[in-house]
Amino acid sequence: MTNQAQKVAIVTGASGGIGAAVAERLGKDGFTVVVNYAGNATSAEAVVAKIEAVGGRAVAAQADISDAQAVRRMFDSAETAFGGVDVLINNAGIMTLATIADSDDTLFDRQIAINLKGTFNTLREAAKRLRDGGRIVNFSSSVVGLLQPTYGVYAGTKAAVEAMTPILAKELRGRNITVNAIAPGPTATKLFLDGKPQEAIDRLAKLAPLERLGQPEDIAAAVAFLVGPDGAWINGQTLRANGGII
Repeated sequence: MTNQAQKVAIVTGASGGIGAAVAERLGKDGFTVVVNYAGNATSAEAVVAKIEAVGGRAVAAQADISDAQAVRRMFDSAETAFGGVDVLINNAGIMTLATIADSDDTLFDRQIAINLKGTFNTLREAAKRLRDGGRIVNFSSSVVGLLQPTYGVYAGTKAAVEAMTPILAKELRGRNITVNAIAPGPTATKLFLDGKPQEAIDRLAKLAPLERLGQPEDIAAAVAFLVGPDGAWINGQTLRANGGII
């Protein structure tokens, strides 16, 4: 725990699912965690409480990442409260599926606004404000490799995130900041499981050679590696944490 003491991590979309698991893991590893959320204050406060219950330090921070001003204010408040920011985890995102022919403007614009512009907003801020020696972990998805029908817009936003990742890593030369992306496969979150028949869940679980769904903790462990001392030499990469599905 001591090696991460006093380091401050912002985790976007951290009120539930993978984001909550990442926030809890980083709290356990000794980071001070800024638990970002868009709308669900109760869930975000519950994540904060879980981190504090095991001796960690955390605070909830409301910000819609698609709003550049809100992102700026979140960084401002983290700097005011804790003196600076060392780690950014870009977990927040949404997914709405439709064929390209059936994707209306609202579906397209909303996913671009949150998944792509939202990630850009936090990256731009972090590039200017992260302390030297910091870490950035973006979230892509293994659908960028799987390329399934109905995932066109969503996969497009995540492919853009993957492209920005090594570019920012190069732009931050000289500051000892690494920039990587995690690309989960099917992961057993409430968002993923809701509305799916058991047969579909079982089928998806069997696709990976390890024959199970990912757990949020699996993804959190990969993030913890990238932001911890053992991940220091990994930079500009996309790590597919998916049990071998692709």
